[in-house]
Amino acid sequence: MAEQKSNANALKSLLIPAAFIILLWIILFIQKIFELNFPYEFGLYPRSFSKITGIITSPLIHAGYAHLFSNSLPIFFLAAGIIYFYPETAFKVITIIYIFTGLLVWLFARGVYHIGASGLIYGFAAFLFFSGIFKRDNRSIGLALLVTFLYGGMVWGILPGQPGISWESHLFGGLTGIASAFIFRKKDKHYRYEWEKEESDVQPDKLEISYDKEKQNNDEGD
Repeated sequence: MAEQKSNANALKSLLIPAAFIILLWIILFIQKIFELNFPYEFGLYPRSFSKITGIITSPLIHAGYAHLFSNSLPIFFLAAGIIYFYPETAFKVITIIYIFTGLLVWLFARGVYHIGASGLIYGFAAFLFFSGIFKRDNRSIGLALLVTFLYGGMVWGILPGQPGISWESHLFGGLTGIASAFIFRKKDKHYRYEWEKEESDVQPDKLEISYDKEKQNNDEGD
């Protein structure tokens, strides 16, 4: 039963991110084929109530093929990691990052159109990295190191001054990911197998029982 549940979760962690990425490409193809101005229609423009729906729609919109291509693989791997390794909280985490990143951009960002899923990428990466710090179990620490190795250079993306880059989305996505990691730090606890446990993890009463049995055997031998 446990193996079936694990296999089902693994399949879900692959299918859901893949379906989201396919949706993004379909939207971009429609935008290009019919020459539609989706960035203006569905982009997020801070503090404009007519564009507040961009909180939901802006991560689905990309400027071009290169823009979406650069986002596709990070979204897939990071989202798959969250869904697979944190099944109890995955969809809560993804929803919080999705909504609150856009909301913070709408409240505090520059008065330009913001589009693209890079804010989600920063949120997902920050969640995985800081979950390792807050949880401090072997699995989470390993994921944190992997994220650092693959995406450590992303930290420069939160700095202002890069033309055409919504550094605010990166910044607020990262902050939302950190907050989510802290909020859910006590969820999705990793089961530790016997070979992972140290001697200090053994209960004192078990040590006493073991000692008594050894002493009894020695007495009988005498």
